[in-house]
Amino acid sequence: MEARENFIISLRGESIGNVTLQSSKEESFQNKTLRPILKLQNDLLIQVFINYAIKQKEVFFDFNPDKKLAYIEHSIHRDIKFRNSLKGMIIGLFTLDEYELYIENSSSLNKRMMNMLIERLRSQVQLIVNS
Repeated sequence: MEARENFIISLRGESIGNVTLQSSKEESFQNKTLRPILKLQNDLLIQVFINYAIKQKEVFFDFNPDKKLAYIEHSIHRDIKFRNSLKGMIIGLFTLDEYELYIENSSSLNKRMMNMLIERLRSQVQLIVNS
């Protein structure tokens, strides 16, 4: 088990953002775990969203820029199957200790995770459109 943990941590890289003694557990988890995983999984998450948009009759690609941003958020918040699939791609790269911490605070961490993912996709909407 320790080999998996070391591999995952080395694969993800260093934490992103400041982690101080004053940081809450959720903020620390966000910067040590969630941000590096989202960065690592970025290309996959973009492709997954593109595939989702195509399967939804490709209407996303006809929207104006503001509607595209709203569609990204709406899709992740409203489509439970899609959201759970995205969560699985992120949770699968947790260590066992991180998973333990996650299940203690899953509600607030899920909210952080999805909000960060939405912002990441929205900030790269041009990559989604031009793919």
